[in-house]
Amino acid sequence: MSKDKNPRRVAENEAMAKTRMLRTSPQKLNLVAQMIRGKKVDKALTDLTFSKKRIAQDVKKCLQSAIANAENNHNLDVDELIVAEAWVGKNLTMKRGRPRARGRFGKIMKPFAEITIKVRQVEEQA
Repeated sequence: MSKDKNPRRVAENEAMAKTRMLRTSPQKLNLVAQMIRGKKVDKALTDLTFSKKRIAQDVKKCLQSAIANAENNHNLDVDELIVAEAWVGKNLTMKRGRPRARGRFGKIMKPFAEITIKVRQVEEQA
C-alpha cells in the first residue's frame, strides 16, 4: 500500500541543478545564462571563471553541482556533457525606501532570482 515512486523530472541522459535566492535581477542573471547555453561544460566553466560579471561565480557553482549530479547520481560521462538548458526565474523582491525631497519617498526594489541548469550527455561523432 505504498505510494508509487515519483517519475524522474529529466531524461535518462540528463541531470540538473537549481540555485535559488541569488541576489541579482533576473535580467542580469539571464545575460550570464545566455553565455553558457549549448556549450560543452568545460568551455562553460572556463567562460564563467573569467567572466567579469559578479553573479558568474554563483552560476559556476550551480553548473558544478549539475555536473556532480550527473556523475554521482546518474552515472553520466563528464567529458561528454553539454549545457542543454539554463533558464532563469524571478524570486522575491525586497522593498526598501529612501527619503526624498519635499517629504516624498523613493522606492528601492532589491530583486532576487533563481537559475536552473540542465546538462545532457551527448556522444561525440568522429
